[in-house]
Amino acid sequence: MNGILLIDKPQGFTSFDVVAKMRGIAHTRKIGHSGTLDPMATGVLPLLIGNATKACDILPCEDKAYRAGFALGSVTDTQDCTGKVLSTSDIRCTKEQVHDALSQFTGNIMQIPPMYSAVSIGGKRLYELAHQGIEIERQARPVTIYSITLEEFHEDTQSGILSIHCGKGTYVRTICHDLGQALGCGGMMTSLRRTMAAGFPIESCITLEEAAALSEQGRLEEKALPVECVFEVFPLLHLADAQIRMYKNGIKLDLNRLPVDKSKEVYRIHDENGSFLGLAKCRFETGELIHYKNFAINP
Repeated sequence: MNGILLIDKPQGFTSFDVVAKMRGIAHTRKIGHSGTLDPMATGVLPLLIGNATKACDILPCEDKAYRAGFALGSVTDTQDCTGKVLSTSDIRCTKEQVHDALSQFTGNIMQIPPMYSAVSIGGKRLYELAHQGIEIERQARPVTIYSITLEEFHEDTQSGILSIHCGKGTYVRTICHDLGQALGCGGMMTSLRRTMAAGFPIESCITLEEAAALSEQGRLEEKALPVECVFEVFPLLHLADAQIRMYKNGIKLDLNRLPVDKSKEVYRIHDENGSFLGLAKCRFETGELIHYKNFAINP
């Protein structure tokens, strides 16, 4: 089995738990995932299976979308409702105040990663230090928030829901925490559902239970998307037989003999039958097309 399987991750599972479960369901060890989700989170988890695992670190679309529950009035050490409460506040906020405060969390902003995160500092993961009761100073990092919308806010419970479209490396629970700080009352994330990742919407996902049922019927592969679909942002380049052999063997090709656009650096490679072989990069300074990533099943 080769391709991308979109799983709706259940709550309480780590991303690796899903991979381990799917290895048994799909009867293969060669499975990776794109975009880690915390155990409390649910939603889109793209699994890359077989030859598609080569794409794990080169997916061109790294945007993500979330629907996050939040509550004002409490600060926790994890910045979500699973952590230890550090402080509480009796300050009450209106929906208008929350809406206005969100304006500072759009665009290119700086965000301090939480202690309970996989960020590595000095060779140690922050969460490893946090579990030892150690908190260290973290440098703020640039992240991009394309949009953030207040979908709901209930003034009686001081809780609501945010819809967020963001770039790679953004911590949604930190947005909830920082929103509370901006309002002067503290805040935490209470739920998280990823509704889009790597360009794939939640509507395209199946559950682990559905995957297991399809596997028993011998139909799981029907749900696997071709790995090429994530690279359709790159233009297509057809190679002749002799060029295909050179490409597969990692031999550089002469750009002057190929119909390439100098404004495009990366190309999808097809053979004369229209089969996807992989990706190639143009080196315009040397006039060469170089092998980038080979996805051919039988190279």
